[in-house]
Amino acid sequence: MNKLIECVPNFSEGRDTEKINTILYHIKQVDQVTVLDVDPGKDTNRTVVTLVGPPEAIAEAAFQGIKIASEVIDMSKHSGTHPRMGATDVCPFIPINGVSEEECVELSKQVGKRVGEELNIPIYLYERSAQNPKRKKLPDIRKGEYEGLTDKLADPEWKPDFGPTKLHVKGGATVIGCRDFLIAYNINLNTRDHRLATDIAFELREAGRSKRIPNPNSKNLLDGEIVRHEDGKPVKVPGIFKEIKAIGWYVDSFKRAQISINFNNYKISTIHNVFDEACRLATERGIRVTGSELVGLIPLEALLMAGTYYLKKQNRSIGVPVNDIIECAIQSLGLNDVAPFIINEKIIDYAVDNGDQKEQTMIDTKFLNELSTNSPAPGGGSVAALAGSLGAALSSMVAALTHEKKEMLDSKPLMDKIGVEAQQLKDRLAVLVEEDTQAFNKVMEANRLPATTDEEKNIKKESLDSANKHAIQIPLETAKKCLRVIELSEELVTNGNPNSVSDAGVAAEVALAGLRGACMNVMINLSEIDDTSYCEALQNEVDSLIKNGESIHKKVFEKTVSIIKG
Repeated sequence: MNKLIECVPNFSEGRDTEKINTILYHIKQVDQVTVLDVDPGKDTNRTVVTLVGPPEAIAEAAFQGIKIASEVIDMSKHSGTHPRMGATDVCPFIPINGVSEEECVELSKQVGKRVGEELNIPIYLYERSAQNPKRKKLPDIRKGEYEGLTDKLADPEWKPDFGPTKLHVKGGATVIGCRDFLIAYNINLNTRDHRLATDIAFELREAGRSKRIPNPNSKNLLDGEIVRHEDGKPVKVPGIFKEIKAIGWYVDSFKRAQISINFNNYKISTIHNVFDEACRLATERGIRVTGSELVGLIPLEALLMAGTYYLKKQNRSIGVPVNDIIECAIQSLGLNDVAPFIINEKIIDYAVDNGDQKEQTMIDTKFLNELSTNSPAPGGGSVAALAGSLGAALSSMVAALTHEKKEMLDSKPLMDKIGVEAQQLKDRLAVLVEEDTQAFNKVMEANRLPATTDEEKNIKKESLDSANKHAIQIPLETAKKCLRVIELSEELVTNGNPNSVSDAGVAAEVALAGLRGACMNVMINLSEIDDTSYCEALQNEVDSLIKNGESIHKKVFEKTVSIIKG
């Protein structure tokens, strides 16, 4: 899974397009960063920018945005309806894929420290990054806004986490931190009565509802008299789901009521659980949920969680391609109800490289054509990874076919486990096809370095050594993953659908070819390394991989043939 972080800096400028474009220009100069959305507001005098990229790139883009904003925006002359305290008012980092919360917190601190030291802008950490409980919530930090910053910075209790205690006149102060991804989501009802939507929203949301004395003349809980404490404040009944905010409203454009929901943490309260509960509550009230819609983007993980959940409910295998899991989620949640759900636009992980996704044939002829030319890369290492990926795909297919067989119900948990792992192996080995080519190209680049002086010779030697060792690690990983495919095929031949035993056997055949081929690539690169102990250790590891792979393959082949012959 590629590492991916979303960053949503809020700049205190929403009217001057030249200033906004200047900030965006410098952000877009950072490689691997994609700007997904730019939302300027004239009344708020604020622009919210959404960008996505790998950790190092997103950190650099955030710094550049903060830097340029402090140069082109003058907070001493700023006015707007939205609370604010800095040219870059707040800069949250949100883990999307392959990045832990801890990593995102650490990255936010690195950016905050750099901004504080290099730009002399006071930095406060908030949300998951907060070092002080009083600074967890953004409104608490922003209280007093820009105009109150001088006094705040002079207060020892409000000493910035990074940067000076002196006001940056133009830049103000910036709040930085890691927070969860916020998903804006609407559930559609077959009624125009917004009170029913509100009633369900109160049941779902964490804040719940005000306790009421039931009205005997009405079934609607909103009609009862509110129960109050002695101080007059309503007695609250908590809702069902944590980290959920929800309200009900009527949408005139499609003549229906909606439950509008914000998921502050989709891992604690999942979309599919909330959707199913909304369906149940709607049925209790004599209405139906017709579908749902996403406002903005959603992380791939959230849809995969939903798709996996519904596949299990349907008693189907979860060891299927990612696109099948996504499609199950879309259909089950009714995400096409209001407008077509376009995967490349709505899933944040895919929106990053939306422009590069093209329709492919069943076989990638571009790869095959490139492979058949006199170019040295892609070569054997890439083919080895491709062979392993094919074996993993076959293993997943056998697991899915076994999962669906009525006579083999007891094997479902094992087939789910094998199917999921096989899909992961398939996807990673497919990536290694390209990574092997890239590794070879780095060796070629190192070979082209000049070596006329002693210094140049040393630089070239170090570069070649580093490139060759990297070129060894790629096929080594390929070999290890191919061995795991062979191990899975052994389990499938023993426990899988007998009608698919030949497929399981073929998976072991191509995986062994991938393993041996990858090991050949490791060995040929070892010849370029001078470190004897390093080479001996790698050679021993390669020998062990081949020996284990051939041993398991022999068992798989013999058992496969035995079952076929009956």
